[in-house]
Amino acid sequence: MLQDLTHGRLENEYRPVPPLDSDYVICVRGRDILLHRSRDDTLEFPTVSQVRRWSGTWTAWGSEPLRYVFRLHGVGYYLWMGPGGKAEEPFRYEMARSLRQTVSKEVCYTAMTGWHLYNWYKNNRFCGCCGAETVHDDAERMVRCPSCGNMIFPRISPAVIVAVTSGDRLLLSRYAGRGYTNYALLAGYTEIGETIEQTVHREVFEEVGLRVKNLRYYKSQPWGVDGNVLMGFYCDLDGGDAITLDERELAMAGWYPRNALPITDDGISLTREMIRTFGEGKEPK
Repeated sequence: MLQDLTHGRLENEYRPVPPLDSDYVICVRGRDILLHRSRDDTLEFPTVSQVRRWSGTWTAWGSEPLRYVFRLHGVGYYLWMGPGGKAEEPFRYEMARSLRQTVSKEVCYTAMTGWHLYNWYKNNRFCGCCGAETVHDDAERMVRCPSCGNMIFPRISPAVIVAVTSGDRLLLSRYAGRGYTNYALLAGYTEIGETIEQTVHREVFEEVGLRVKNLRYYKSQPWGVDGNVLMGFYCDLDGGDAITLDERELAMAGWYPRNALPITDDGISLTREMIRTFGEGKEPK
C-alpha cells in the first residue's frame, strides 16, 4: 500500500534541522503540488536550491518559510509555506489527488503527507480560542498560542473501510457526487462517543441497510489527502442481502463474486488491497 516504503527508512518524528540545498521541497498551490514528470513517468520534487532560486526572497535560515516534514532515505523533505516563486520547466503543478495513480509509492506518500500538513498549518495560523497568531513548537509537531497557551496538534480523523462479505460474494459500491468514480468498499468517519466497531455497524446500515457480524480487523492506512487514518475491516452479512441504498452517499452498490471482481489492486490504497485479498481468498476468517 501507499505507506509500505520498501527501500530505506522513513523518519517521520519531528526533528527539524536546517535544510541542505539537496533536500526536497513540497510546494502546494491550491489543490496542486509542484513536480517534475520525466518521460518514463518518474516524478520528483524540486530541491531546496531550486526553490530558493525561484522565490528570490530568502534570508537566513531562521526566517526561511520552510517547514520540516520528515526524512526519507536520509534526505530531508520540507514544506514551502511562503508566497510561491515562479517554477521553471520542467516542473509544473499537478493535482494532488491524481498522484494515487503514480507508480512510485514514495512520491505519492510524500505528496499526500505534505498536503495533509500544509492544509493543517494553513488552517491553524490563528488560535481558535482567543484569535492570537500561533507559533510552532520547538520540540513537537504542534502549534501553540503564545497568548492563552492553547496547543493544536495535526488533525487526524479516524475512519473505517468495510468489506462486507456473503460467502464468495463481496459488496462493492460507487460514491455519489465525488471525483473518484471507480468501485469502492463502504467507508465512513467515526462519530463522537463511538467505538471503531460501532462505526462499522452504523456505516453499513446507513449506506446499504444491511446488518453485519463477525468483524475482523485487517490493517490501517494513513490517507493524508483527506487527513484520515483508515482502519480496514472484513465482516459477514447477518440476515437478508437486499440493499437499501443511501443515494446521498452512494451512486450504486451490489454483490460481486470472488472470481469476477471488477477492480484490481493499484498498490496504493487500502480499499484496493482489501478487494484483491478477498479475490485471492486470503481475507481473515
